[in-house]
Amino acid sequence: MDARNEMLRQLRNRREGFSLEQAFYIDPNYFKLDLDLIWYRDWLFLGHDCELPKPGSYITAQIGDYPVLVVRDQKGDIRAFHNSCRHRGSRVCTAEKGTTAKLVCPYHQWTYELDGRLLFARQMAEGFDKNQFGLKPVACESVGGYIFICLAKEPADFAPMRALVEPYLLPHRLRDAKVAFESTIVEKGNWKLVWENNRECYHCAANHPELCKTFPEAPTVTGVNGAESDPEMLAHWAKCEAVGLPSKFRIDAGGQYRATRAPLLRDAVSYTMSGRRAVKKNLSDIVTADKIGALLLYHYPTTWNHVLGDHAVTFRVLPISATETAVTTKWLVHKDAVEGVDYDLAELTHVWTETNDQDRRIVEENAFGIKSPAYEPGPYSVEHEGGVMQFVEWYCNFIEPRLTDGEKPALRSVA
Repeated sequence: MDARNEMLRQLRNRREGFSLEQAFYIDPNYFKLDLDLIWYRDWLFLGHDCELPKPGSYITAQIGDYPVLVVRDQKGDIRAFHNSCRHRGSRVCTAEKGTTAKLVCPYHQWTYELDGRLLFARQMAEGFDKNQFGLKPVACESVGGYIFICLAKEPADFAPMRALVEPYLLPHRLRDAKVAFESTIVEKGNWKLVWENNRECYHCAANHPELCKTFPEAPTVTGVNGAESDPEMLAHWAKCEAVGLPSKFRIDAGGQYRATRAPLLRDAVSYTMSGRRAVKKNLSDIVTADKIGALLLYHYPTTWNHVLGDHAVTFRVLPISATETAVTTKWLVHKDAVEGVDYDLAELTHVWTETNDQDRRIVEENAFGIKSPAYEPGPYSVEHEGGVMQFVEWYCNFIEPRLTDGEKPALRSVA
């Protein structure tokens, strides 16, 4: 039986409330289906507006087989292109980021304007029409300082995503921030294992001593149910919304993206070992910046985020293979904050650097165990792993109809 039909059979016969069958986590053919049906069709977080401070600033990324280039053009607009020269296909920009006056392919120096138009191709035949060989565009949207791209020929409407998350993000003025530090780690596990681990804090007490000093383990914070009946969450929302900060839990109908604000533990105001702020300058002029906790923003399959009063920590997930995933973390601070004066870099990054490495080890041990011939799907904790169950529901609801060429996901109830 081919992989597509086998995956469809397993999805239709899966036991709800249990982890997925082994092949979903290790099979290269299943991984290719994930790429084709999710990663190449949905909106993906790539980076931040502030990483492109002026015309010619660019960032690159690899999405499965697709190298992608995102650049700010002469008018200040952010554009995305396939990072493949229209001559013989070489990558045009080979660095992860940089600044350039024009986009010049290093192979034969075909030269493109920042809006993708081909400007120069030397010694081509008479009649060669440069207008036919501009860089191929990729759909690109910016919301609240976040850049999303979509590789699909007909991308899904981005407007609902914008409508939900933009009010939460705009008060933090992340377009005017800067990246104080970034790191990328490769976790030797399937991208879904990375997400499953992220979507619960059932493991936190035993594995994340640094994070647990400030971040609550409560399922009402990490999951998708119960927040509306949690007195602490309700009080926090009321306090934040009283000063004009959208805070209540909101999730889209398909379960792909959501946002809420959550309090930190006790008197903590930032993710530091002391709980005190990591950066002297606030991200914005929010009056009660020390009391807003963390904005938690998720968008499957590429990003989760913690945006606080003094800084933001953003995460990007990109699949490498069936058993490898790259996780990029960026710490954003006010654009005028000075390292060594307004913040200590080690203090700013310590909690999540440690937590990321701990999660890497967790995911890799999980992946080792799943490879065992003895592995079979196990039950999730309804109390603590509601967020994991919701992620798995989203994944199954999205990929199943696409396996049968359906256009819209057949929604089940959100766990």
